[in-house]
Amino acid sequence: MSRKHPVIAVTGSSGAGTSTVKNSFEHIFRREKLNVAIVEGDSFHRYDRDAMKNAVAESEKSNGRAISHFGPEANEFEKLETLFREYGETGSGMTRLYLHNEEEAAPYNQKPGTFTPWKPITAGTDFLFYEGLHGGVKSDTADVAKYVDLLVGVVPIVNLEWIQKIHRDTSARGYSAEAVTQTILRRMHDYVHYITPQFSRTHINFQRVPTVDTSNPFIARDIPTLDESMVVVRFRDYKHIDFPFLLNMLHDSFMSRPNTIVVPGGKMGLAIELILTPLILDLAAKSKQ
Repeated sequence: MSRKHPVIAVTGSSGAGTSTVKNSFEHIFRREKLNVAIVEGDSFHRYDRDAMKNAVAESEKSNGRAISHFGPEANEFEKLETLFREYGETGSGMTRLYLHNEEEAAPYNQKPGTFTPWKPITAGTDFLFYEGLHGGVKSDTADVAKYVDLLVGVVPIVNLEWIQKIHRDTSARGYSAEAVTQTILRRMHDYVHYITPQFSRTHINFQRVPTVDTSNPFIARDIPTLDESMVVVRFRDYKHIDFPFLLNMLHDSFMSRPNTIVVPGGKMGLAIELILTPLILDLAAKSKQ
């Protein structure tokens, strides 16, 4: 962790909704005029799209269990740890981009599913902001969480997470529901060992809980909306959180435990900004001292 060059990470699995939280962070950065180096978790996958397909097939033959983007075999955990550590020490570090589609790939004259070359982060940024699968990961060879100053988990209950992933991958990426289901099953070992343990290391968790029936996520026709949900917000260090202020600002919210507030889903974006803005400004003030 670094006082001078803070690292903020939003972590959550595929389909968890980390992009929604990322948008709220970007509103804060823009409003407070903070210069932020943004790092996408996909940039630290080990294989490009074609190589990953081959690596999955080979691992199934040789190990009997396919590797996945959730686990260490398919990711550069050591390089991610190095980036966080070096940014905390110097305000820079090496990163790259993963080009998801034709639109992203065109400016680089590359095909989708490939990486841009590694390059250093430009000096002079106020924060490093990471959004992806592994902002708080620990493995036998790397401890990424160790170097994060503010770690935020995005953790819908697992049935909702699966519904979101199935709908996203079938509608936006053209996969069949059966293929997405097989991906979920293939990733389960890594999900249990490398994704869920992160949420015990987070400073704050936002967990969306639907108030409609999601008991069979594999046949759900619609994704529950925010207004059909509640958001459970858990704080690791809650002694300095102004709960009376939050309860007053977030109508119909309530406390379920001394470190937990429950917020109507429609107010999730407002809750994120009310909770995180003072924490981010505190990090910014300390970094300038």
